[in-house]
Amino acid sequence: MYFLDEVKPMSAELHVAFEDIKNLVLQGKAMEAFEKYYADDVVMQENENPATVGKAANRERELEFFSKVVEFRGADVKQVAYGDDVIISEWSLDYTHADWGKRTYDQVSVQQWKDGKVVHERFYYAS
Repeated sequence: MYFLDEVKPMSAELHVAFEDIKNLVLQGKAMEAFEKYYADDVVMQENENPATVGKAANRERELEFFSKVVEFRGADVKQVAYGDDVIISEWSLDYTHADWGKRTYDQVSVQQWKDGKVVHERFYYAS
């Protein structure tokens, strides 16, 4: 594994894809990134919660989450590491959610990629 400033040729495509995802998310276009980069059979999981399987089910879950964000104060990527078909990123998030109230925390995302798409993503954060 290596960090952003040590990008290896084999991860160049992952680097470009992650930069696009990051920019889309920071512009408030997370669903555009989801549609572009997530596989039809993607598996996504929050901490120890049961995984959500399939793009349609995950789309619904993501749309439900974003529909309840009542104030978005910011997000930032703190670090990114690349491996063979893996991206690990640390995000700092600050928003208010209709059900959960004010949320300010760091989150780690571990993405597994195949054929240019995210096939598995797990989020780790303190709840």
